[in-house]
Amino acid sequence: MHRSATDPRPRVLHLAQPVEGGVARVVLDLTKAQLTAGLRVTVACPGGELAERARALGAEVRGWHADRSPGAGLPDEVRRLGRLLDEVRPALVHAHSAKAGLAGRLAVRGRVPTLFQPHAWSFEAVGGATATLALRWERWGARWAHRVVCVSEAERTTGMRAGIRARYTVVPNGIDTEHFTPAGPVGPVGPAGPGERPAGAPLVVCVGRLCRQKGQDVLLRAWPEVLRRVPDARLALVGDGPDRDALHRLAASVCAASLRADSVEFVGPVADVRPWYRAADLVVLPSRWEGMALAPLEALACGRPVLVTDVDGARESLPPGHAAHCLVPPGRPGALAGAVAALLLDPELRASLGGRGRRHVLSTHDVRRTAEAVAVLYRELLGGRPLVSFERRESIHS
Repeated sequence: MHRSATDPRPRVLHLAQPVEGGVARVVLDLTKAQLTAGLRVTVACPGGELAERARALGAEVRGWHADRSPGAGLPDEVRRLGRLLDEVRPALVHAHSAKAGLAGRLAVRGRVPTLFQPHAWSFEAVGGATATLALRWERWGARWAHRVVCVSEAERTTGMRAGIRARYTVVPNGIDTEHFTPAGPVGPVGPAGPGERPAGAPLVVCVGRLCRQKGQDVLLRAWPEVLRRVPDARLALVGDGPDRDALHRLAASVCAASLRADSVEFVGPVADVRPWYRAADLVVLPSRWEGMALAPLEALACGRPVLVTDVDGARESLPPGHAAHCLVPPGRPGALAGAVAALLLDPELRASLGGRGRRHVLSTHDVRRTAEAVAVLYRELLGGRPLVSFERRESIHS
């Protein structure tokens, strides 16, 4: 949807890379709310599902070719973004995740209000010299962010302890509580949904990109011990990603060792994850790092109990009192196996946790609260006045 250059309504530019998963979900939720509020919204990204869905919502979409990770192509990516910014002329730039945050801040250099939202810190995702470089950049680049938006208090604390001196605002992640609900199919729903399973066989569901961050390898290493205590248990891994083949090999190995080759299913990507949440007896996300993961919030909204690792945002996403049952240290298969088995063997506790979880998400993590908090922040950064027409601003790329 393209507007006339004389359209007085304000324009926000969301800059995103990656274009799938939780980052894309947050961008789309904000885009929808901001369009409804009467803003003009442009989404700049390298295409993919984010571009398609943003365009369907009515946003202007601009292609910005950029790799997921920094590399030799970064200077060209920044130059392309500079030209795009000259054309779009936003009043405010909201850059999402490490790569867009890096390129965006280099291109804008603070000349219009700029928000950077890490969605988990870049230096946690890598090791060695790369982590050192990432941390140095975050410390240096903070000068070009008018605000760093963290999705949890824990994520802010991580940044502050790492020496990133910035103006921080915490806006907890939210999800659409009218979309993610307990009601809906839990039986056979076709090839993309959960089918029949043996009577009484508990189902563990893990939803997330198949990558090191999400820790599916830790869950697979824990699985033989879960089976030893709960022999009929089933595990469904929902999603796709770069570690798919390695995880398939690991699953074949652990299943062969436990003589239960049929106990793990790789579902792949699905258009609608809700039937999997609703069919689950337990939803597990064994992440190595996060800002605040969306999958546990979605599962809780569907009335399902969750088990998560104690990474940034995890404690804050759980209702009070849940940590004793639903939180384990990251990267420890033994602790994870014990907690999974204990919950699978206690249906009354699972039912209680799921009910309390739904109420907690409704009161704390509704996406409408998130969108309003971001809107308040936008107004603050522009002096508390209505967002001005961006066409009256001078070029931000000279």
